[in-house]
Amino acid sequence: MSCKPYLSRVAAAFALTAALFAAGCATTSGPKTRIDYDRSADFSVYRTYGFPKETGTDRGGYSTLVTSYLKSAMSAQMEARGYKFSEEHPDLLVNFYMNTRERTEIRPDARASVGYGYYGYRYGLYNAWPLYDEDRTVTYKVGTLNLDIVDAEKKQLVWEGVAEGRVSEEELQNPKVAINAVVTELMRQYPGKPNM
Repeated sequence: MSCKPYLSRVAAAFALTAALFAAGCATTSGPKTRIDYDRSADFSVYRTYGFPKETGTDRGGYSTLVTSYLKSAMSAQMEARGYKFSEEHPDLLVNFYMNTRERTEIRPDARASVGYGYYGYRYGLYNAWPLYDEDRTVTYKVGTLNLDIVDAEKKQLVWEGVAEGRVSEEELQNPKVAINAVVTELMRQYPGKPNM
């Protein structure tokens, strides 16, 4: 009797477990981030920051709660780097935009495709019951946050941070904490401090 079918099943089960573990880690990690900035900009010459009269998260002529959370998070990050707030004539303007949308994916059902879990005894002998769906539809919320830091005098973007990731119900219920965490993560990649 050959051991090859048994070893193939073990290898397939190991590969599936590794894939599920990696997927689980991916969903519990933070959002994907990317940054870009003007490599020719001298970030040490900027000493003050402020916000535009109307930010990207303001709606209908008034400031939203999301705007206040983002201003608070960005103020903490900028001041931790040595920048001072200036309402009248800031060297840097900080702007932001955020949205949440639903994403739908069709995913193969691991139990039906490889006999995973309880139905593993069927593997290689016969397929799952024809009424079982081999694919399942998953819908979840994805959030995107853009942070823009602009040279106020030149009216030119000098740094941009973007974060995108799955948004949990808990984060939707407590957006201030979620926003603070994402802003902190993005600003870790900010290259400048004032030269005092």
